[in-house]
Amino acid sequence: MEYRIVGRPSYSLLELKLGNGEEVVAETGAMVYMRNVELKTEMKGGLLGGLKRSLFGGESLFLNRFISRGDGLIGLAPPYQGDIVHVPLRGKIFAQSGAFLASSPEISIDTKWGGAKTFFAGEGLFLLKLEGEGDLFLSSFGSVEEIQVDGNLRVDTGHIVAFEDTLDFKISRAGGLKATLLSGEGLVADFRGSGKVWIQTRSIADYVGWLSSLIPKKD
Repeated sequence: MEYRIVGRPSYSLLELKLGNGEEVVAETGAMVYMRNVELKTEMKGGLLGGLKRSLFGGESLFLNRFISRGDGLIGLAPPYQGDIVHVPLRGKIFAQSGAFLASSPEISIDTKWGGAKTFFAGEGLFLLKLEGEGDLFLSSFGSVEEIQVDGNLRVDTGHIVAFEDTLDFKISRAGGLKATLLSGEGLVADFRGSGKVWIQTRSIADYVGWLSSLIPKKD
C-alpha cells in the first residue's frame, strides 16, 4: 500500500492508497474519509481475542477491515491530537494501550502480561503485542520520535509509545523517594540491549493533570 502522513506532528492524518482487493485493518472510529472501499467490522482473533484487546489492551472490542474495490483511498486519524508513525514490521514489537491505529491484515494484535513492571503511567499491567510482517501504523500524543538503543536508555513511562522485543527493561523510580515526590518525575523504564524505542513528546497523564489544575475549585 502507498501511504502519506499529513498534518504532522500535532494533528496527523494517515492517507492510504490501496490497489484492487488490498486490505487494511484499523481501529473503530478512525476513518475520516474513503473512496472505492468496502467496510467490514469484525473481531480479529475471535471473541476471546477481541475481549483481551478491549479489557487488557485498551483497544476496541471490534476492528474495522477496509477492502479496496478498485483504486481505493482512505484517510485514518486517532481520537486525540498527535503524531502517526509507520513501522515496517518484520517480527514483534510491544506498544502501550491505545497506540495501534492501523496495519496490514497479516499482523496479529494481542496482549502480553508482563507483571507489575509493565504498569506504564497507570495504563495497566498489559501491553499490546504486535507481531507479523507488513505495514504498521502507531499513533502518539504529541510528536513521535524513534530512538536507537545500543546499551541503555532511561525513559519516563508516560512517554513510551512502543519498543522492539529485543530490548529488556525494568521499571524504577526516577530518583530517591524525595526526588520522586518533589521533582515531578515519577516512574521510568530502564531499557537495556539493542533495539528501537518510540517515544511521544507529550504525556497524556501530565496533560490531564494540567487541565485539571485550570478547573475552578468549588468552595
